[in-house]
Amino acid sequence: LSGSLMSLYSEGELGSVAVRGCVQFSLRYDPAKKELQVHVLRCRELAEAKKQRSDPYIKTYLLPDKSNRSKRKTTVRKKSLDPIFNETLKYKLEKRDLQGRTLNLSVWHHDSLGRNLFLGEVEIALGTWDWANTSPEWFNLQPRRCPWALGGGGGMCLAWQVAPDPSCPTGGGLPPTGELHIWVKDAQSLIPLQSGTVDAFVQCYVLPDDSKASRQKTRVVKRSLNPLFNHTMVYDGFQAKDLAEACAEFTLWHHEAFSKRQLGGIRLSLGTG
Repeated sequence: LSGSLMSLYSEGELGSVAVRGCVQFSLRYDPAKKELQVHVLRCRELAEAKKQRSDPYIKTYLLPDKSNRSKRKTTVRKKSLDPIFNETLKYKLEKRDLQGRTLNLSVWHHDSLGRNLFLGEVEIALGTWDWANTSPEWFNLQPRRCPWALGGGGGMCLAWQVAPDPSCPTGGGLPPTGELHIWVKDAQSLIPLQSGTVDAFVQCYVLPDDSKASRQKTRVVKRSLNPLFNHTMVYDGFQAKDLAEACAEFTLWHHEAFSKRQLGGIRLSLGTG
């Protein structure tokens, strides 16, 4: 019920707890061990998850990696709104690989019989962090951001047009329809995963239709941080009024043998859909 991917961008797990309070932690990079150390000290004035209590723990990811390999957790502190953790969460990686990474640190209420409840989060851009600062600092907990703000870095080059459908009759009082053509050219400057590269593909829906019929994908471009797709997706049967309500959703994925990992996404619309 509280898997790694779900906890990052699923509204279904967030619950209805109003976020408040703060968390104290420090960051240090040990060049001898080639290790990022997140020393989590304490929280204070956390929200009450149920019956005037919370059983908090802290979870971290090094974004854009949202997999189990990126997840670290503290132990659960029972019945405390001001828990003391005093634990160090560690990541083995080169210091140069911290560029473009974001530390996502979130606080959760542990529920052994139901869903864990989100109590707040902090995100730190490690590429701009002052590594001379190793002292603990207090950070105010923030509500969960929109999942589309969880981009994995880099950018995507797209173009689109609406083309008339030559097979559609213009007479008979029927409104003219056309085809929506979306050209996915490439992605650029992606953040490497633990393997040091990405096997990327792009998936597209034209919302509000989120059925399999609406889903189209590019091919997988292996071992590239600047993958060239050069793929055109075609959606037919569009009328002018349909475009005012439509929203094109593009998500970028890393392909693995038996799974896939989302690296980021964007949504484009006319602002009314």
